[in-house]
Amino acid sequence: MSIHPTAVIETGAVIGAGCVIHAHAMIKRHAVLEDGVVVHSYAVIGDDPQDLSFKTESDSSVRIGARTVIREFVTVHRSTRAGAATVVGADCYLMTAVHIGHDCQVAERVVIASSVLLAGHIQVGPHVFIGGGAAFHQFCRIGEGAMIGGLARITRDVPPFTMATERDELIGLNKVGLRRRGVKAEAMAEIKEAFRVVCAPTGNAKALAADALATNQFHTAEAQRFLQFFTAGRRGFLRRRDRHHSSDDAAE
Repeated sequence: MSIHPTAVIETGAVIGAGCVIHAHAMIKRHAVLEDGVVVHSYAVIGDDPQDLSFKTESDSSVRIGARTVIREFVTVHRSTRAGAATVVGADCYLMTAVHIGHDCQVAERVVIASSVLLAGHIQVGPHVFIGGGAAFHQFCRIGEGAMIGGLARITRDVPPFTMATERDELIGLNKVGLRRRGVKAEAMAEIKEAFRVVCAPTGNAKALAADALATNQFHTAEAQRFLQFFTAGRRGFLRRRDRHHSSDDAAE
C-alpha cells in the first residue's frame, strides 16, 4: 500500500492491499477499496449523495473493485439506502472529472472517459466504453459491451453490444468491440438478427424480445443476454430510426 502525503483517509475506510492513494485524494469513511485500486489527486470517494432527502447518518457505502484506476477530480457518491452500496467493479478506468452518482452499479472492465456524468441509480454492464462528456439520466441502463459516443445525452436504456451517440441515437452494433472480445461468428450472427428484430423503429421492444426468446431460435449465450436485457428497465429503450441515421452493420 502507498499513501502519499496530504491524502485524507477517514477512520472507517477500508483500503485493500497494494492500493495507491495520491496526494490530496480523499477517501471517506464509507468507502471500501479492494486490492490494487489507484486513486489520483483530488478524487473524492464515498462522500454523501446529492439527494435533498438523504440522512447523513445512513449506513451506506461505496465499493471500488480490484485494480480499478480513478483519475483526478473523480467523485463517487455513496448509496442513498442504508446497507446498500454504490459499486464500481474490478479493472475499470475512470478518467478525469468523472461523476458516479449515488446507487450506480458499474460492472467490471468499464472505461469512462473524462467529464462523464452518471446520475443516480444507473447500471453499466461489463466491457462498456463511454466517451468524454457524455451525460446519463437517472435509472438508465447501459448494456454489456456498449459504446457511447462523446458528448452523448442518454435518457433511455442502451441495448447490449450496440453504439449510441448524440441525443438517444442508436447507431448500430459494436461489431469491432465484439470481435475484440473473441465473440464467435455464430453468436455475432444471432446478435445481428436479434438486433434487427427487437430494435426496429416501431413495435414494443419488450414484447418483441419476449417473443424472440419464446421461439427458441436464439441459442448462443450472447444473443440470449441481448434479448433478456429488454425484459427489465424503466426508461424505455433506444431504437433504430432510419437507414440514413442507423445501421446494424455499424462498427466501433
